[in-house]
Amino acid sequence: MKKVAVVGCTGAVGMTMVQLLEDTEYEVVCMASERSAGKRLKAGSRDYLIEAFSVEGCAACDIVFLCVSGTFALEYGERLAENAYVIDNSSAFRYHQEIPLLVPPINGQRYKGEKLIANPNCSSAIALMVLGPLHQAFGLDSVIISTYQAASGAGQPAMLELREKARSFSDYGDHDDSEQFAHNLAFNVIPQVDSFEANGYTREEMKVVWELRKVLDEPVLAISTTAVRVPTLRSHAESLSLRFKKPIQSLEQVRTLLRVAPGVEVLDEPSRGVYPMPMTSTYKHAVEVGRIRYNLIYGEHGLDLFISGDQLLRGAALNAFEIMQLITP
Repeated sequence: MKKVAVVGCTGAVGMTMVQLLEDTEYEVVCMASERSAGKRLKAGSRDYLIEAFSVEGCAACDIVFLCVSGTFALEYGERLAENAYVIDNSSAFRYHQEIPLLVPPINGQRYKGEKLIANPNCSSAIALMVLGPLHQAFGLDSVIISTYQAASGAGQPAMLELREKARSFSDYGDHDDSEQFAHNLAFNVIPQVDSFEANGYTREEMKVVWELRKVLDEPVLAISTTAVRVPTLRSHAESLSLRFKKPIQSLEQVRTLLRVAPGVEVLDEPSRGVYPMPMTSTYKHAVEVGRIRYNLIYGEHGLDLFISGDQLLRGAALNAFEIMQLITP
């Protein structure tokens, strides 16, 4: 029986990771900080005893999932990879040329047996499930993305704060402070996710640019992103405006292509109110795609789409789980 460690098991992504491992044949070791050691973790129908993180404990495992900060991953990731396969959910290694950044349905064929593997940013992972098959069919020329990102992207405490702020909301101007976001997120949208870079874009926005280029193996693909935090709990939504090198013969051609794409669900009957939403994509493994239409500027060379995917699942833990399946078939 293979042994798997989840480091950072008490966080939102870590707990989701443990839940995904519940019905597998792997022996799961839950690790966290010293202050959590000895406590019990309830995940799914099972109860786990939390161990304190240690390099020695991870060395006894076949696979280590790092659901921790980038600083922690940089300190321990390469050491842990000396003895186990390490799948890192942070941004620590995503932009290292020699370390694979994998979305298995899109670029899994490029995996060459490396022991340390990076998991992409949540917005990137969700978008790539749709962009990958479209790029393969029509050749992306440019990508404009607006993301509408759930509180879960900022962690478990952020989700709790949003619930509490929503319950206590009385009017705008009252208690608009926040410990987890730049401003109170309840009944609000915040056009800032992560810190601002020198070019006026946030770090989150640039992550999407860098990661789409790396996963699609298109280092100069034209991409621009605006990331917005919205008051949803788990699922991100994204608006995609795409320009292609090849013309698109019909929208039904696009729907047919996406219906057979792995990890994608087409919800595209707008006249009946059927389209992607966090309300329907939460807890779902697939990325929903709909509002499929020709772009008014690019004509038959362009598409506008709307997508939604669970940030903790498709955007993080599920992709890491699929990387595990790729490296240990």
